[in-house]
Amino acid sequence: MTDVASEASGSHPHVRATGGALRGTREEGVAVFRGIPFAEPPVGPLRFAAPRRARRWDGVRPAVSYGPPPPQGGHFGMDVLARDAAGDDWLTLNVWSPEPGPGAELPVMVWIQGGAYSIGMSGLPEYDGGRLARDGGVVVVTFNYRVGPEGFGQIEGAPANRGLLDQVAALEWVRDNIRAFGGDPGRVTVFGQSAGAGSIAALLAMPRAAGLFGRAVAQSVPATFFSPELAADIAAACAAELGLRPTAAELSGVDPARLSAAADGVASTMDRWVDRWGPAAHRAIPFSPVVDGEILPTTPWQALADGAGRDVELLVGHTRDETRLLTALDGLLGRITPEQAETALRTYGPDRDTAHRYREAFPTAGPDELYELVGSDWLFRMPSLHLAQARTTAGGRAHVYELTWSAPGMGGVLGACHGLDVPLVFGNLEHGQPAALIGERPFPEAEELSARMRRAWTEFAAHGDPGWPAYDSGQRLVRIFDTRPALTTYPEEASRLIWQDHTFPALPLLTEAVQRGSSAG
Repeated sequence: MTDVASEASGSHPHVRATGGALRGTREEGVAVFRGIPFAEPPVGPLRFAAPRRARRWDGVRPAVSYGPPPPQGGHFGMDVLARDAAGDDWLTLNVWSPEPGPGAELPVMVWIQGGAYSIGMSGLPEYDGGRLARDGGVVVVTFNYRVGPEGFGQIEGAPANRGLLDQVAALEWVRDNIRAFGGDPGRVTVFGQSAGAGSIAALLAMPRAAGLFGRAVAQSVPATFFSPELAADIAAACAAELGLRPTAAELSGVDPARLSAAADGVASTMDRWVDRWGPAAHRAIPFSPVVDGEILPTTPWQALADGAGRDVELLVGHTRDETRLLTALDGLLGRITPEQAETALRTYGPDRDTAHRYREAFPTAGPDELYELVGSDWLFRMPSLHLAQARTTAGGRAHVYELTWSAPGMGGVLGACHGLDVPLVFGNLEHGQPAALIGERPFPEAEELSARMRRAWTEFAAHGDPGWPAYDSGQRLVRIFDTRPALTTYPEEASRLIWQDHTFPALPLLTEAVQRGSSAG
């Protein structure tokens, strides 16, 4: 453990970490330190390498601005934000603390943002940790990790899952330094949404992450984990966009923005590859954690069922209408044809009888509802539930929730959609893109719901108890977050029964699967 000292008073708090002295700012009663390097810039000889511990610096380093984000895909203009930020010090983190100093011993909450493993940066306003830290009495940490081909491309001559290794490096920094900022390294909770939740599921299965956190909150865990063959085939297509092979030797000289753009090109035309890449192509997901057998030995569901991370307490859940936002972004909301619904049932369902079982379970559902149900179940709802079930089956503890409050923003058409939980958990109801789901001005019920969710998350981080009983296979009790909170049996029972025997294996390269006589299901 590092020798630490801090100056907690004044408008510019000082902290000494392993790398050197830092000067932050004080904002609404919370000490904030931004842009702290936890690893060396992964460029030049370190491009596509595992993260290397950041070097020490001399003097007092200003920690007042977010570090530059890693290269990004083009969704939501993230590529422009990345290009406009000067510097290649992509691997930095940020800390909010109500009591900076080694004696505070506050619970620590480390956020891992989502973005389909292709976009994401910690400097977005929706991830400002000030309100969560101040109201919850916790230290909040956010950080950048490599995304897209830099972090998750299966590149010959480079370790797999570099984005996950970045996350391990950030958590190692927290272990070694967070006491100086007022945190308790023995009470670290990771929390994340979408690809961030998938990353947390992967960390639970990774030997390298063992002991770095004692609790985990996984919000909308995605199903997509790739086999090495599928990941390598997609990486080859990305490299081919540049006339290259997917090797570290050939790609290391390519400008990162060009490589990200090439990956975007593949993502935009993935429907060409559905017979080869299967559900990943249907949903246009070019990057996901790779079950490589070493860094990630097996899928999270299998790992937890086998007892991995049994001592890590888990809080996991999803929104009710997960994929409605994605359908809207695709321009298909209210326009799904019977043929599109049939394709979705055939593509995403757990077995050949899926279409019949969904129509039998939901007899009044039209094409739009069937399309949304099977898409939500495959991509987020059932993977989240099955993670909790795997944990409890192996003798661990998990608490489960569902967010059913309908987003009032954007005309109220999106329901309890994917991403709605992010502004509610952080309390940032008026800042950042997800705040558009809340509306131009937060409703009092949004403030009340946000307060309940923040209290549950911070109480879980502090004591392991979010305020409702743990999930078990008998009662299956779940907290419902809505205008009026409720505790009930898991409400998506019809979907649970349809998916109860599915194991969420790593997605294969379909040509390889056919040769082996297996399938993607």
